[in-house]
Amino acid sequence: MNNLKQNIETLINAPNEFDQNEKNQLLDQFINSLDSGQIRCAEKINNNWVINSWVKAGILEVFKNSKMIDMSNQNYGFFDKDAIPTKSMTLDDGIRIVPGGSSIRKGAFVAKGVICMPPMYINIGAYVDSGTMVDSHALVGTCAQVGKNVHLSAASQIGGVLEPAGASPVIVEDNVMIGGNCGVYEGVRLQENVVLGTGVILNASTKVFDLVNQTELKSSSDNPLIIPKGAVVVPGSRAINTDYAKANSLSIATPLIIKYRDDKTDAKTALEDALR
Repeated sequence: MNNLKQNIETLINAPNEFDQNEKNQLLDQFINSLDSGQIRCAEKINNNWVINSWVKAGILEVFKNSKMIDMSNQNYGFFDKDAIPTKSMTLDDGIRIVPGGSSIRKGAFVAKGVICMPPMYINIGAYVDSGTMVDSHALVGTCAQVGKNVHLSAASQIGGVLEPAGASPVIVEDNVMIGGNCGVYEGVRLQENVVLGTGVILNASTKVFDLVNQTELKSSSDNPLIIPKGAVVVPGSRAINTDYAKANSLSIATPLIIKYRDDKTDAKTALEDALR
């Protein structure tokens, strides 16, 4: 894919080197490579996550070089960019999509064995690996990376990121359980086997208190917020110590790591292979 990378970077920096037909062919190749999982917005190399900024920049080029068209059917009106229709799939793709309003955009990779419960949405640049369930009203946003055997419970939101091109996408590693109504945004990284209890919200400015190790986790200018392997995170709160806050008994929401996964946790979060 080195030639594809080089050509996309040339298109970004010197677009006049391509005529419109060449641009269309290059961007078709780019979207199809995203669609098949040959390229992705982030990948794990030597146990470290590497952000492929050129891929995110390429997605922006797709939008820039697309025009709005009418995609309506007899019952509903749809108007979107012509280069990014819904993903074309067949029974042989091995993805179980239950009827009822779900949509996967072209340029998203969805592996065999993924389950999609209606209504849910997977956006361009996302990568969803095998055995994962995307439950009702769940979102996998632009460029988000989701590993194997992940459960995105109902109404959980995995935020997308496209601009700036160098910004880190949300990364959810293998065997993570995300409870209902959770939100994971702004490049937060969930390592393997993490469990988020119902209603946990994580973003770049969130502080997470690890009660087990008595430490505080937060992002920095160089690193995202990383929830460590096997952490079990639940919603919590901490007091605000201003006089006004004390007088009114105010506190601020704060996620807490209350334990690390054990046999009891594994039993509660086990996925049923028969569903897949």
